[in-house]
Amino acid sequence: MNPFLKQYTTDKTDEQLIRQAQKGRRKPLEELLMKHQPYIYNIAWKMVRNPDDAADLAQEAMIKVTINLGKFRFRSTFRTWAYRIVVNHFLTAEKRKNELMIRSFEDMTHGLNNTPDEELTAVEQKEFDAYIHEMNLMCMSGMLLCLNREQRLVFIIGEMFSADHTIGSEILGLSKDNFRAKLGKARKDLYNFMNNQCGLVNKENPCRCHKKVKFALREGHIDAKNLLHNRHEYASFREFIKDDAEYMIDYVDEKYSELYHNMTFKKDFDRKVFIQEILDDIAVKKKLNLN
Repeated sequence: MNPFLKQYTTDKTDEQLIRQAQKGRRKPLEELLMKHQPYIYNIAWKMVRNPDDAADLAQEAMIKVTINLGKFRFRSTFRTWAYRIVVNHFLTAEKRKNELMIRSFEDMTHGLNNTPDEELTAVEQKEFDAYIHEMNLMCMSGMLLCLNREQRLVFIIGEMFSADHTIGSEILGLSKDNFRAKLGKARKDLYNFMNNQCGLVNKENPCRCHKKVKFALREGHIDAKNLLHNRHEYASFREFIKDDAEYMIDYVDEKYSELYHNMTFKKDFDRKVFIQEILDDIAVKKKLNLN
């Protein structure tokens, strides 16, 4: 269940799993990590846009959480404690390549305006449907990179994960008013850009994903044999997160909000890749005396 909602529960509570893990038991620790892994990875993916970089970033953060688990004293919820570590790591980690390529809405505008438009016939639009959808999601991921890291985290947690404002502010170490203000600012900045540039939000805008597809395929920006966003192991945020938290949509309309809730969420993972390396990490074993 989405850990950013008030209704967050589990069959085995985090507390039970942590107490067993703190005694050096490997299986409860694995269960705890598996439970939070999809959310940590998907925050990382939306932060840096590249799945491989996201995997590294998520693993680094999860190792930090695991190494420090022995220091957790149950004075707050594990969710608040753990995700603060994750957020702090995401804020301070070395910038990944996509973050260096797109640093502002000006960079994004320049890139889009310098990508040639190529019209598709009606038959081609139907044939290229998956590529057009890929182009749409790639572009929206790029827009997130136009926000600074703190804005991105506030938006991802508050908008895409539908975090309750109390929970979001606790995780990010902000007051509720400050969290709301930063979330509103991120929404407004994204919406203003899309309203001025994106044809999905404003039909008067010239930028259309289908016009960019041929160039993106030709230049290798879209790999026709390995699409990043149209794969069986992905769901949409709306489908997987079940956004039933409170909302504050001051600056956006339903169409804009729908676009970001329909971005891809990776729900299936290779346990060996994401968890076993953490459990086998020498520092983790030493800190928790895993058996």
